[in-house]
Amino acid sequence: MKYNYLGRTGVKVSELCFGTMSFGGDADAETSEKMYRRCREAGINFFDCANVYSDGKSEELLGNFIATEREEVVITSKVYFPTGKSPNAGGANRRHIQLEIEKSLRRLNTDWIDVYFIHHFDENTPIEETLRVLDDLVRQGKILYPAVSNFSAWQIMKALGISHYQQLARFEVIQPMYNLVKRQAEVEILPLAQAEGLAVIPYSPLGGGLLTGKYAAETSPQEGRLVNNKMYESRYGDAWMFSAAAELASLAQSLGYSPASLAVAWVGHHPAVTAPIIGARNLGQLEDSLKSVEVEMTEELYEQICALTPKPGVATDRSEER
Repeated sequence: MKYNYLGRTGVKVSELCFGTMSFGGDADAETSEKMYRRCREAGINFFDCANVYSDGKSEELLGNFIATEREEVVITSKVYFPTGKSPNAGGANRRHIQLEIEKSLRRLNTDWIDVYFIHHFDENTPIEETLRVLDDLVRQGKILYPAVSNFSAWQIMKALGISHYQQLARFEVIQPMYNLVKRQAEVEILPLAQAEGLAVIPYSPLGGGLLTGKYAAETSPQEGRLVNNKMYESRYGDAWMFSAAAELASLAQSLGYSPASLAVAWVGHHPAVTAPIIGARNLGQLEDSLKSVEVEMTEELYEQICALTPKPGVATDRSEER
């Protein structure tokens, strides 16, 4: 396992980050702990979580697992999505963030959270308010580095400008969706991260399971998230995506890798990416993602994989003078 700097923070994190969304949900407590221990054995010191994962159970389990080695690991959590039925149970406003940070700290059984994400852009709260409360939390020592997930490039850049002008703690880490069939981040988000020194920990490198080899273009999946979860079905339901998944699986087989290993390694090879977030419901699924660090990702292989899916367009239409 290699270790990369987390943007410009000076903190080193493993080249893979383990996402704990399955803890307390698809994975029971015993399976969750086995996956955590396997990750630590493999050298992973970076764990991603959120207040809404399994209604807070994911944070509780992660807090239990890290209790004896808190200083050895880097953990994240998130805030924005509703945590209850109250009309004020969500958002990136001061009230909701102040309430949720305390709950997350208790569940995680820690005095601080290393990376704290705003889980989604809040159109109803001025970004200045969000940045101010995050800065307050940094000054209080409750979080170390503010971060964002699911923001567009202009939203990130606007926030960075305000942070600079008002001398507030800035976003240091971003978490976009990024995989072989979802490459929009290549247009502006990843170049922005490189230009501004932001760490990038992309989620869904396996496309909701599409890129694991489980699905093929000519067969209709009978089970899994792409069938049982309407969000994933909509996100990864296009026929060309299944064709690309089948081609990736064929390429992986010819090279002696699992499709999952190859898909994660491809995401991690992008120069803007710090650590892909891998996830699993059991140890068997976890192993293929862990083996991604063993893939010899040459530039030739990288370009070969890139060619399996359409390259997203450039940021402007005026590109003929390049």
